[in-house]
Amino acid sequence: MPRALPELCVPEGLSQWEDQGGHAVQVLASLQHPRVAILGQMLSPAECAALIDEARPRLSRSETVVNETGGSEVNRARTSQGMFFQRGETPLCRRIEARIAALLGWPVDHGEGLQVLRYAPGAEYKAHYDYFDPDHAGTSSILRRGGQRVATLVMYLNTPEEGGATVFPDAGLSVSAVAGQAVFFAYGSPEPSTGTLHGGAPVVRGEKWVATKWLREGHFE
Repeated sequence: MPRALPELCVPEGLSQWEDQGGHAVQVLASLQHPRVAILGQMLSPAECAALIDEARPRLSRSETVVNETGGSEVNRARTSQGMFFQRGETPLCRRIEARIAALLGWPVDHGEGLQVLRYAPGAEYKAHYDYFDPDHAGTSSILRRGGQRVATLVMYLNTPEEGGATVFPDAGLSVSAVAGQAVFFAYGSPEPSTGTLHGGAPVVRGEKWVATKWLREGHFE
């Protein structure tokens, strides 16, 4: 039986959704397989700028999960800088997390804290999956903190001068990085058949800032 997944809480036939604060998010495009939606105005210009300002002093070289241990390490496949906010760490984080939870019908506590990433010219993130591979030795320890990842929301905090798209090779889809927009994708099982192989194309000119939210099956601690 398929497990429950986050879904856009947008009534059939509508292309716009508002949160309780009156912030309107647009549904620009969507696919059924892979389960992808491109969202406009996910964040306001002021929210994008504020999130960058709050994150900037805490940036360090981004790490990736070590499959054998469940830990993390610097990896040449990921050449960005990044940092994690604790869930609900600041008023801005709480507002954004509440909007995401309402839009996707998924509890706030079933998500990791926001991760903010900065990609300088030439920086990229090679194609990968966001779920934790059940065949790897370190996965069992990771899953104790809320179960599998089930969906990802990548929010663009600025518009690079050139490059930096989010690409889905198996779907032939490329999503341009545009300030305030976002791409959401869900994966019903931790396997390649979900079609959610994706990566961050190299930034050619300028820089790219994104905020990523990963959603889990259960309560994440």
